[in-house]
Amino acid sequence: MTGLTHLDETGAARMVDVGDKTATKRQAVATGRIAMSAEALALVRDASANKGDVLAVARVAGIMAAKRTAELIPLCHPLPLSKVTIDLDATDTGVTVTATCATTGQTGVEMEALTAATVALLTVYDMVKAVDKAMTIDGVRLLTKTGGKSGDWVAA
Repeated sequence: MTGLTHLDETGAARMVDVGDKTATKRQAVATGRIAMSAEALALVRDASANKGDVLAVARVAGIMAAKRTAELIPLCHPLPLSKVTIDLDATDTGVTVTATCATTGQTGVEMEALTAATVALLTVYDMVKAVDKAMTIDGVRLLTKTGGKSGDWVAA
């Protein structure tokens, strides 16, 4: 119908059959950012928020989210992830998250990386929202992906 792989010839949603695809090494990197007040940022930097060490908890939340992506995104395949890293960088105005996911499999890990970055950012929000409800999350996007039939891709 539209050439989209998650739609059949009638336009109905479907999970793509990847059974005949060759397993290859695949990796994806996603990023996002949360902007916040100086007061909230100080709590993040000093690991002094009432709920604990914000960056440590956000890192674990991102890893957990990557592992559960297939439960959250209806048409994603469950993947045996071989690597998930969550890097958090407190800047002058907020926190930048970079999530890297890897597997050797028949389908890519872009959704896992995007989910990991997003949940890490939401966790930062949750942990300091008592101080700053006006925080903004933006710029969540795929930076790179490697492996698979379509090859490597790098964001412009």
